[in-house]
Amino acid sequence: MPLARHSARFPALADRHDRGDHRGMDPQSTGEGPPRSVLARGLSLLDAFGSADKELNLTELAARTGLPKPTAHRLLSELVRWGGVERTETGYRLSMRLFVLGQRAPRPRGLREAALPYLEDLYEATHENIHLAVLDGMDTLFLEKVSGRRSMPIVSRVGGRLPAYCTATGKLFLALGPPERLQKVLDAGLVRYTPHTIIMPGLLQRELARTADRGYAVNREESEAGVSAVAAPVLDHRRRVIAAISITGNVCRLDLDRLAPAVRTAALALSRELARESAAGELKTGIPR
Repeated sequence: MPLARHSARFPALADRHDRGDHRGMDPQSTGEGPPRSVLARGLSLLDAFGSADKELNLTELAARTGLPKPTAHRLLSELVRWGGVERTETGYRLSMRLFVLGQRAPRPRGLREAALPYLEDLYEATHENIHLAVLDGMDTLFLEKVSGRRSMPIVSRVGGRLPAYCTATGKLFLALGPPERLQKVLDAGLVRYTPHTIIMPGLLQRELARTADRGYAVNREESEAGVSAVAAPVLDHRRRVIAAISITGNVCRLDLDRLAPAVRTAALALSRELARESAAGELKTGIPR
């Protein structure tokens, strides 16, 4: 379902999806001041770009970071010389150098490479949107997405994030993680993104208890109207949740309970592969991972 059809009733969701996530907010509106160190200020300019932002002008970047325009302009000039951003006719955009640096990060790259065959198998079996996600703060962060022409268009994208409490992947991190993780989410408050978002702490806790009991999580139009998902956990060799795989699509088309065994099988197979790799690494180095 196009975002415009429900963004008027839920402006917070529309604003967040337009930027790709919740970053890039005016620090003054969140009660936080602008970063103090030169390095932190420069990084805040990079972090101001959401996944949906092709470019931003100086005014937008200064507003999102809380930096004075002269300071933002000076730091942007340094970032241009370094190669982190590129100057355009109307503003600034992130450069390919950041993409290259991101590909060097070992954990996400290794996890994505190991998971991709299982994600592709799920896509071939369902022709729905298939996600690989990890926890980032209180959000679920999408590391990989496999979809095609027959998949329902949805707002998720690689590098994007959504609140953990209203996504199938995120519920797994809350249901199977330490209690303080859930408490932190509850303390921050549960925002309603659709009419189906669970915003009562007691109801969310009961939903997470059901998730833990059955071994998979579901999302029934809780983060995006018309969209549902089912997800299963990826575990490391110590049985800790390190990622999640989900199948996401049209609420009228997806039979979540029927698809649950397929996504659980894929997640279990990936967990076993990662455990074998970890065990081999311990044997080679003698250092527990």
